[in-house]
Amino acid sequence: MSWQAAVETTVTGLGYELVDCERSAGGLLRVTIDKLPPQADAGELVTVDDCEKVTRQLQYVLEVEGFDYARLEVSSPGLDRPLKNAAHYARFTGQEIDITLKLPFQGRKKYRGVLHARPEAADNQAWRLVFDDGSAEQALDFTLDEVRDARLVPVISFKGRGGERAPDRKPGQRGVIKPKKAAAKKQAGEPNQAAPGQDKVDGGLKQ
Repeated sequence: MSWQAAVETTVTGLGYELVDCERSAGGLLRVTIDKLPPQADAGELVTVDDCEKVTRQLQYVLEVEGFDYARLEVSSPGLDRPLKNAAHYARFTGQEIDITLKLPFQGRKKYRGVLHARPEAADNQAWRLVFDDGSAEQALDFTLDEVRDARLVPVISFKGRGGERAPDRKPGQRGVIKPKKAAAKKQAGEPNQAAPGQDKVDGGLKQ
């Protein structure tokens, strides 16, 4: 069993969703968890107690399995939740996201817009971002392997994380010019960093 499989089995076995896990060159093992989709969409948030629970179980499992790490960090995804796979994109279709491409398109890598599915893409690997460049609305078609990073744009909502969906738009090609719409929203914040040498749990403050 790999360390990734051990982490995923532990997190899902405790009744949480594994959003992301990564291991840095310095030995930091960073694990991001969330409530299961039905709970999260109903407005339930990850708490410090949830993170502590997962941390304790992961420490035990990683020790038993013999996986070496310098520090373990378990946290909630925050309002700027990362999108890591096709299931994440499908779940948050219709919401505003920030994406960073691996290679620039029309001289830029970073885009912000509303995420849409492309009906012709049966494998859920191809998507469309509808965005405003300041003068007109455009549509950027992309595949998941072209994306370096994607995150939800934070939205404060009393109806839970789902918020209000953007209205549907007609399909378009990459770079198609459409009538001007509202300007882009405020940029997402940066995550907090833990002190070296400490396992870290993080919960409701980032929600």
